[in-house]
Amino acid sequence: MRNAITENHTSDDGRPDGGTTFGPGFAIGWQRGALGRGDDRLAQNGAFVEDVIQAALGRINHYQDSRFQCEANADAAMHLTRALDCLQARTAEREARDVEGTHAV
Repeated sequence: MRNAITENHTSDDGRPDGGTTFGPGFAIGWQRGALGRGDDRLAQNGAFVEDVIQAALGRINHYQDSRFQCEANADAAMHLTRALDCLQARTAEREARDVEGTHAV
């Protein structure tokens, strides 16, 4: 990534545990910790990868709705949409196993 600085944090037991990514015009604070399930579910405290992909997709779609539309943007939007589909499928699979919101593998 051009001019971006990422600091990923890991817990003592090796789990991803938040971090930050900064670049020109943006700052991302990544989700720290699992959200939990049911009545014990916590509020989101940082960005998920899905959030950032959705933001980028929104911007590309904005270009596509302007005189700057092009095939490269359409291709990028398709790939970002596919990435979201993959991550949503992972979430659905984890929900089916009752481990979504936890650090269970």
